[in-house]
Amino acid sequence: MSSPLSPTAKIGLTTAIAIVVANMIGTGVFGSLGFQVADIPSGFPILLLWLVGGIFSLCGAVCYAELASIFPKSGGEYHLLSKSWNPFIGFLAGWLSVTVGFAAPVAANAVLVGEYMGKITGYNGLWFGVPVVLLITWIHLGKLSNISLFQSGFTYAKVLLILVLGALAFFLGTAQPISFLPQAGDGKLILSGGYAIALVYVLYAYTGWNAATYMMDEVKSPERTVPIALLVGTGIVAALYVFLNASFLYSTPMDAMAGKPQVGLIAAESFLGSKGSIVMGILISFGLVSTISSMTWAGPRVAAAIGRDHRNFQFLGRTNRNGIPAIAVILQMIIVIALLLSATFDQLINYVQALLTISSLMVVIGLVVLRIRRPDLKRPYKAWAYPLPPILFGAVSLYVLYFQIEQKPKEFCYGLATLALGILVYVLFVRGERKTSDLASR
Repeated sequence: MSSPLSPTAKIGLTTAIAIVVANMIGTGVFGSLGFQVADIPSGFPILLLWLVGGIFSLCGAVCYAELASIFPKSGGEYHLLSKSWNPFIGFLAGWLSVTVGFAAPVAANAVLVGEYMGKITGYNGLWFGVPVVLLITWIHLGKLSNISLFQSGFTYAKVLLILVLGALAFFLGTAQPISFLPQAGDGKLILSGGYAIALVYVLYAYTGWNAATYMMDEVKSPERTVPIALLVGTGIVAALYVFLNASFLYSTPMDAMAGKPQVGLIAAESFLGSKGSIVMGILISFGLVSTISSMTWAGPRVAAAIGRDHRNFQFLGRTNRNGIPAIAVILQMIIVIALLLSATFDQLINYVQALLTISSLMVVIGLVVLRIRRPDLKRPYKAWAYPLPPILFGAVSLYVLYFQIEQKPKEFCYGLATLALGILVYVLFVRGERKTSDLASR
């Protein structure tokens, strides 16, 4: 039986960039603006949110790129934290990724597909969200070449969709009484707790800039290709996000969007009318498919990496005839369906975000630790303007994390319970076990 992390086929830079872009562009940009304008009724602070989110993500991508070039192996935070910190920290990060880190965003995207299609058709959104998850899971059990083609095609179609949607908003929409320049009172809004929570939604929208690190074993020349994919993909998404949100704010009354997740559909109604909005709602739902697909690709590779490194979880690394970690893929699908049936869009975002923030912060701190303790390590790529990127990333992470915990304590406690369960699993099944030969050889 072949290894799921060392397939014969490899993906190139174009697909790697598509994976990063697809992981990032999903529910956040199409579903979070409504929650932002409810507390921040001003154009400049909102666009600043998206700009800050882009800078934050680029800082993270720069740091991850260096670590990925040092340790070019699949597994994302699980692998990077295991190498830069210790196997226990790495396992907990992997546990979070396997249980909720990918499953919750996939479920949130499926919820939004259901929201859009349900509003258009009048049917319960689950009739759309669940079949989409099942269909994409089936595709990701097939050949890597077909998965790559499916991923790239849907991703670049989604980028085109965003460009067209934004252009139509500016050309056909009615200009709203809003300014994108600083106004009186903007400073107070920026310093408010509501602004910090709005930044949580923005950072959720940018989640995925680290996507290519999860399947490095499936990438050609990963120590060179993955850093480029991280930086180029993140830069593309940052530009698209600022453009699209500016177009929504320009063309759509804030009151119409406030507190609602179907922002893309509401905006389309404002400048295309009811019939045009139906078409746009279908296209947006179609575009979310690439996000679900990319996370269905990346997430199971973490489970497979855990199976690679730990004897008691070897079953997670078992592959089908196409070299795909089929059990890991199916496991994530089951978790996604369970979340899809039991939580709302808002709950899914807040449930997972704080712990993912901590996990990413630990990776970036790990970069600093290695710079100090292991200056001898070969670094094919070095973080630009070091130490500025880890400082900025760390400062924003701590700022947002404080408000995440303060204003969403219930969801954070759910996350801590998930983490506690991971600790129990580690103690019972991992601590003291004999590592597999693959782990011993690294």
